[in-house]
Amino acid sequence: MSNPATESLDRLVDRHPAVSPERLIAQLTPPPTFDGASFDSYRPDPSQPTQAAAVTACTAFCEQALVRRAGRRKLFGKREVLPGVGIYLDGGFGVGKTHLLASIYRRITDSGSGRGAAEAPGTAFATFMELTQLAGVFGFTECIELLGGYTVVCIDEFELDDPGNTTLVSRLLSELVARGVSIAATSNTLPDQLGEGRFAVQDFLREIHALASIFNPVRVDGPDYRHRDLPPAPEPPSTQEIARRAAARPGATLDDFDGLCEHLATMHPSRYLTLIEGVAAVFLTDAHPIDDQNVALRLVALTDRLYDAGIPVVASGAKLDQIFSAEMMAGGYRKKYLRATSRLLALSSGG
Repeated sequence: MSNPATESLDRLVDRHPAVSPERLIAQLTPPPTFDGASFDSYRPDPSQPTQAAAVTACTAFCEQALVRRAGRRKLFGKREVLPGVGIYLDGGFGVGKTHLLASIYRRITDSGSGRGAAEAPGTAFATFMELTQLAGVFGFTECIELLGGYTVVCIDEFELDDPGNTTLVSRLLSELVARGVSIAATSNTLPDQLGEGRFAVQDFLREIHALASIFNPVRVDGPDYRHRDLPPAPEPPSTQEIARRAAARPGATLDDFDGLCEHLATMHPSRYLTLIEGVAAVFLTDAHPIDDQNVALRLVALTDRLYDAGIPVVASGAKLDQIFSAEMMAGGYRKKYLRATSRLLALSSGG
């Protein structure tokens, strides 16, 4: 029997967003959760000296990037373009790498305050997937022209599990560095690889071999801050409780888990940010472990957008740390699933 109170609630599956190229460009900024991020607001853990050292390294990178963008003065007032520099922040989940990356964005952006618009150094911030989407929308050459005038391009969650995308981005970055653009990137080392020879750094430098010489790998150690002082995943509410809480929260959406997963397949992940625009909280019914890789990867992409926007997630059914099966956690996309699980648990605490 249908419930008129829940039928009137907004559903994500009823939304069919479109994203213009102009919107994609406008989205090249840090997530809203990092609007106030700066080096001053970053709080290094005293027991993890690599965190304070990372702040120093990022500050030095900003200074070098500005010098490189300015170029070397030649005769008759002309300037010679200097190749960009690079920094690679390597560490586990939730150690503040994105905060540091957003701080780089803010420092470079603020350095242009008080100058003319034409002189202000530009900074772009995107996840690895957003950068590949940008290249897909504009084309390789157009994307280079679009980003070639920036001082720094920040890439969060650099991914190495898709050879085609990795090769594309490596070529793109090579062209940008040659034009004086500096690159700041982050990635995650899997928990069981921490302290084991910095495998993630080696993988990263091997895959972007043409650029390896410009990158300064910087280690950021520490526990996942998202889970500090948090209990394990709570027991999920009942479906009736989910509906009641969704109805009581203005701006909330209420969707069946399978229905939402099917809806995500109808659109490109570049639309997911627009899909959740204006949403205060996402409520899901009958969540369960996923055994389809494509479905799981789409859910990862949505989770990243929800986390970036700070939108709480509450689900009935399976616990949110059981959505990705043990087989998937042991597969090639393990890093993505662990990150998504970490973020889902953090978002569930705000629901």
